[in-house]
Order: sequence, then structure tokens, then C-alpha cells
Amino acid sequence: MAMWIQAQQLQGEALHQMQALYGQHFPIEVRHYLAQWIESQLWDSLELDNPAEEAKAKRLLESLVSELQKKAQLQGGEDGFLLKIKLGHYATQLKSTYDRCPLELVRCIKHILQSEQRLVQEATNASDGGQAMDSLSQRHQQINQAFEELRVSTQDTESELRKLQHSQEYFIIQYQENLRIQAQLSSLSSLPPAERSQRETSLQSKRATVEAWLTREATTLQKHRLDLSEQHQKTLSVLRKQQTLILDEELIQWKRRQQLAGNGGPHEGGLDVLQSWCEKLADLIWQNRQQIRRCEHLTQQLPLPGPMEELLSKLNADITDIISALVTSTFIIEKQPPQVLKTQIKFAATVRLLVGGKLNVHMNPPQVKAVIVSEQQAKALLKNESTHSESSGEILNNNCVMEYHQATGTLSAHFRNMSLKRIKRSDRRGAESVTEEKFTVLFESQFSVGGNELVFHVKTLSLPVVVIVHGSQDNNATATVLWDNAFAEPGRVPFVVPDKVLWPQLCDALDMKYKAEMHSGRGLSEDNLVFLAQKAFSSGSNNPEDYRSMTISWAQFNRESLPGRNFTFWQWFDGVVELMKKHLKPHWNDGAILGFVNKQQAQDLLLSKPNGTFLLRFSDSEIGGITIAWVAENPNKRLVWNLLPYTTKDFSIRSLADRISDLNHLLFLYPDRPKDEVFAKYYTPPLFSSSLSPQTPELLQPPLQPHTVQLPLYNHHFTATATATHCTTAATTTTVQPPLQPHTVQLPLYNHHYNHTLYNRRYNRHCTTATVQSLLQPHTVQPPLYNRRYNHTLYNRHCTTAATTTHCTTATVQPPLQPHTVQPPLYNHHCTPTHYTTSLYNHTL
Repeated sequence: MAMWIQAQQLQGEALHQMQALYGQHFPIEVRHYLAQWIESQLWDSLELDNPAEEAKAKRLLESLVSELQKKAQLQGGEDGFLLKIKLGHYATQLKSTYDRCPLELVRCIKHILQSEQRLVQEATNASDGGQAMDSLSQRHQQINQAFEELRVSTQDTESELRKLQHSQEYFIIQYQENLRIQAQLSSLSSLPPAERSQRETSLQSKRATVEAWLTREATTLQKHRLDLSEQHQKTLSVLRKQQTLILDEELIQWKRRQQLAGNGGPHEGGLDVLQSWCEKLADLIWQNRQQIRRCEHLTQQLPLPGPMEELLSKLNADITDIISALVTSTFIIEKQPPQVLKTQIKFAATVRLLVGGKLNVHMNPPQVKAVIVSEQQAKALLKNESTHSESSGEILNNNCVMEYHQATGTLSAHFRNMSLKRIKRSDRRGAESVTEEKFTVLFESQFSVGGNELVFHVKTLSLPVVVIVHGSQDNNATATVLWDNAFAEPGRVPFVVPDKVLWPQLCDALDMKYKAEMHSGRGLSEDNLVFLAQKAFSSGSNNPEDYRSMTISWAQFNRESLPGRNFTFWQWFDGVVELMKKHLKPHWNDGAILGFVNKQQAQDLLLSKPNGTFLLRFSDSEIGGITIAWVAENPNKRLVWNLLPYTTKDFSIRSLADRISDLNHLLFLYPDRPKDEVFAKYYTPPLFSSSLSPQTPELLQPPLQPHTVQLPLYNHHFTATATATHCTTAATTTTVQPPLQPHTVQLPLYNHHYNHTLYNRRYNRHCTTATVQSLLQPHTVQPPLYNRRYNHTLYNRHCTTAATTTHCTTATVQPPLQPHTVQPPLYNHHCTPTHYTTSLYNHTL
């Protein structure tokens, strides 16, 4: 039946194709319940076109019908009643359909088996690297095979139990018959001697026969009981082994994947397969438990000398332990609460009971309560020490009733609006900070199964939680969570983690986190990891092998500051991650950012390249900073220049691509890619387009084009001296009276020049008419303006050299900074100093 086990693991379209093979002509239930018998027959040995083979086909049909009828008779109990009727109906249906043409049955089954084999083979070949699909893994096949063996053994013990029950009932009848004979013998004393002697001989002979039978049958019954107990012991042993495989390996692996997902690892996967296995376990355990209890009842009904009571008592205790372990272990957290938990902030979590539907727990839905406990309280819980009513804080909306979802068969409780109102911290040890203190959310519930026959008090702990009260603590709290998630061992004492780990282990954790935040397969390369090792260990070695056996401690990771800095290794790395995630993710995924390169390495890389070649690297001195390094010609020699680092604040004003576009001296992205080829797709489109050249101003005549303006617009402040510099022929007279207020402009605006008079049509009230004495020249400055200080010298990127002393005091402009010329013409409407000497406003006409 190996083929059927694999066929059941098919997914998607392959599963639909497999299901389509079955129908009224051959029900899928027949394939399922007779899988072993069907796959053991030699269907290929029959020649479908040979009429002489019809007799063999007829025998196969009769055998198939007979096997179905046997299977139907084995079904018992409430759950098996409908199946018994259904299988009996299928036996009659197949007999009626194929009785006159049995070779058609052979043709049908051969087609089904060949199609299943093809679908399974295709699914196997489609897996990556020629490996079998996860669902067809050897482990899963072993689990499914074990379930089939358990199902067969449970049916066998059910059949044997029925036989034992029938034998015992007949034994009791004979025992009563023996008692009746003894009563008759006792009553013979009242009869005449002759009659008494005759009847006494007959009754004694009959009694001797019955007693001899009872003696033999008592021995047989006792042996039957012992054999049945031995079968139950074997079944329980397989059940325990199967449960260990599912709970201690498969479920623990799922929980480990869930923990690593908190660091950015792959999603832990659904619980449907695990739930189906746990439900099968629960069903088989419960059936065996009921059988053992019926054996106890039979033993009490007819006590016989021997060790049966002790054996059955032990079996009952063992099966109860097994089902208790199953129920308590399958009460799990499907959706973890956030591991960095801020007070007064709403959060959610979901708990699920994988066997709730099978054990009918939903018939009386239990309530689940959530409380937050400290690390010490969690340790006490695992030691079964009483922590009743103890908690380390107050969670609002911490009670929820479990709901049963009929469509999915899941029993779960969804906490949607929890909030941590307050937290009670414990005394910290040594250098431990509040962001290193771990808590956990305890979920607990109580319910009964089997009509209050068994009562379970279940508990489960969330992954470690670090509680913060301010956003500034998030960085260090995340470090604690990442270290715990990455290096926690299964079955640990809460929440013990190693103080030191191998550097490659930390590299795996950092790479997982980085790739997840970038949403990219491009993680940290070996060169990147060498750079990080140099930073973590203050080393100058470029050989990766030098770091493979080195260990890094928690203190080196996020307690001690890096040499010469006021931040830790993690704080620097997390700053890079936040910067990239918020502003530079596309550029990293495009390969435009080298990033993990120090200043000396950048110089070595760039000096061999043409002037204007640049690269992007993360700042060593500033958290969350990235700088541009480029090579340029100096009067004496070629130098590598480094801009002051850009941060998140800078990119909130203007993007990296636009800043690179603004800097005309940047020509090639290292090693030799033209910058526009790399960054052009990220440039901000021009605010408006114009056919007018800045060097050739013209009078605007209808039809007029809309003048696209960003709102609101403010003119930069210039002194009277600067006016002539920026707008060389734009001196105007105006009737505008101070103080002018900035006004919000709606799009579009139209500029009209009539008889050398400039009008703002939409805001005529704000901007009085202005007599223009000569044509206005385009204003070659596009906001925003940025002042940058290099080597204690202040530069204004957009201003010409002549204007620098006005706008940027003590700013001696040195090459290669050039004034930035903006194409779209803006016109300054300047007021003369006599009218308004404090500031100028751009009316955006």
C-alpha cells in the first residue's frame, strides 16, 4: 500500500487529478480501505483482450467483494456504523456493475494504479535538485505507515475483544447451567430413593461434563485475556513511539521554525498535517483506552484467578498517561505575541488545541486566560511549583473562549485586543539592563473529555518577551530577542542561552535577519561577514578562515561599546538594517550598494578607477549612516573624497538617487557603471516640463501650460547683496508691502505677460501687479539647499562661488563641487531693499 500512502500526499493539481480517477465506477473509499489488498494483486498479469482471462477476472471480483464485506463486518461502535453500511453498499454495487464484465474491473483498476504511479513520479521529479518533496519525505512515509499498522492492530484487538466477550457470555451461561444442576441435585433428597438414585446419576454425569468444560474454558478465557493484554501492550508501545516521533520531533521542529521565523527565518508552515497526525493519535488512543476499559469490565464481571487485574490497571494508567501527554502537548501558540512588547500598545496572539475537534472539547468550549510571568516564575512552572495567581504585570482583555471552526476542524482562541497595562520588574543581576530581562506570556485553560471522565489543566508559554516602555529601547530589546531565538536549545530551562557562540553561528543569524528585512535572496556575502568580523573583534585580518573558530560573547555583541565609539556592534548593525529597510532596499537588491567597506578599503578600490567613480559604504562613525566615496583629481594628486554620512533624516527630505543625480562630479558607480544606468529609474520626475531654455527666456503667450508647484512655497532669505547675484537682470519695482505671508497655491497656475506686466491670475489679491522693467531670468536654484562641511570647510552645493560668501559664511568653495543648474525655470519676484529689506518671497508666478 506504499503507492496509496504517497498518493495521499499529492497536492494542488496533482491531487485533483488523482481524485478525478474515482467515482461511481470505483469509489475512492474502496481504494482506501482495501489499499493493501489491491496493490498486492497481479493485475498486470491479465490480458484484457483475451476472453480466456475472464475467469481469473471473475475470481478477482469475487475476492474484492468478499474483502469489502469482511471489512464492513469489522466496523463497530458508533463511528463505524455508517462506514459499515457504506462498505456493504459498495460491495453490492461493484458486484452488480462488473458481474457480467469482470475484465472491465481489471481495466479500471490497472488504469487507476498506473495513473497514481505517474502522478507520484511527476511530483517527485518536480522537487528541487531531484530531491523528494517534503510531503513525500521518508519520515512522513514512516509516520503514515505506522498509522496504518496501528489502525490494523486496533481493529484486530477490537475483533479479539468481541470474541472474548462472546466466549465469556457463553461461559456465564454454562456456569449458570452448572448452578442449576447443583440446585437440582440438592432437591433430590425429597424424592423416593429409587428415583433419586436414577436422576442423581444423570445429573452428576451432566454436572461433571459441564464443570470439566468450565474448567477448560476458564483456562482458555484467561489465556485469551492475557493474549489480548499483550496485544494492547504492543499497540501502546507503538502508539507511544509514534507519539514521541510526532510530538518530540515534528512538533518541536515546528516550534523551532516558529522561533527562527522571529529572526526572519522561513515561515514555520501550517499546522494542518500535524493536526491530522495528532487527531489520528487521539482517535487510536481513545479506541484502545475504551477497549482496555471494556476488558476491565469483563474481568470484574467474571473474576478469574491470575494477574489480569494488575495488568489491566497498568494498561489503563499507561494509556491515560499517553492521552494526557498528547492533550497537554498539543495546546500550542499558533501566533506568538510580539517578542518586543511595549506597554499600553495593543497586541494579538492565537492559541490552538490540535486534538480539540477529535475529542469533542468544543461541545463545552473552554476559556483561555493569558498572564505575563517572569523568567523565575516560568522556571517554577516547569518544576510544577505552584504559581497560582502570580504574575509580573497586568494584561487587559486577557480572557478568551475557544471557538470551533467547522470548515477547518480547528479549535482555537484568538486574543485580538490584549494590552500590557503595567509590568513588575525583578531585581537585575550585575550589568543586566531592562532590555535584557525576559518575560513570557502564559496561556492556561481547563476542560474535560469523555463526559468529565478525564479533566485536563493545560498550560503553554510563549517565546521570551522583552518589555519596553519607550521606542528608544527597541534596538537593545531586539538584540536580546535575536540572541535568544538564534541560540536557544530545545527543552532548555527558561530562558537559558549560551553566553558565547561561534562567530559562524552569529553570522547565520545576522544573515537571516538581513535577508528578511531586505525581502531579498541577496544576503551577506563572505566579504561582508569578514568586514563585520573585523568590526566585532577589532581585527585587521581579511582571511575568513581566521574567524571560523572564534567565539563572540553577548557582551561583545550588545553590551560593550566598539573601540573608540559610543555604540555596540549590534547597535551599529541594526542601524544599517533600519536605514536600508526604510530607504535603500531597492538599491541593495540592485547591487548598487557595497555597504560593508571601510574607508581604507574604499580608497584602495577607487584609486585604480577613473575620476568620478564612486561607491556607497556604511559609515563607521555614525549609526544608520551611509556615505559616498569618490575619486577626483586634485592639483597635486588624485584623492578619494568622502561625503558627510546621510541618515534616515536626510533621505526623508531627498532620496539617495536624487542626491546622486544632483552631484555632477559623480559619473560612474564602482566599478564602471554609468550612474544614470543604475539610478535613473529612481530619480524623482521633474515637477514640470517646459520648452523654454533657461538661457532663452521668452514671453509666455496663450495657450499657456500649467506651472506645476509644490505647496506651500517659500522663498529662501537673501540679503540685498545677494539679490543681484542670483537674478542678474531681475531687479524689479513692486507695490508689495511688508510683511508678506506665504500663501498656499493650488495647481495649476498660469503666468501671463501682457505689456511687460506680470499677473498671478489665481492669487491677484495676494500679489499686486508688478511692472517688469526687463525680462526675468530663470532662477537656477532648486530647493532644498544643503550645506555640507568637509574638513572643517562649509560648502553650499547649489550656490555659485560668487554667492557663497553671502549664503554660507566662511565657506571657501573648492572643486570638485559645482553649482547645480536646474532646468525648469522658476521666476523670482524680487522686492527692492527700500521696500522690504528683511526677506524675499517667491510668489511662484
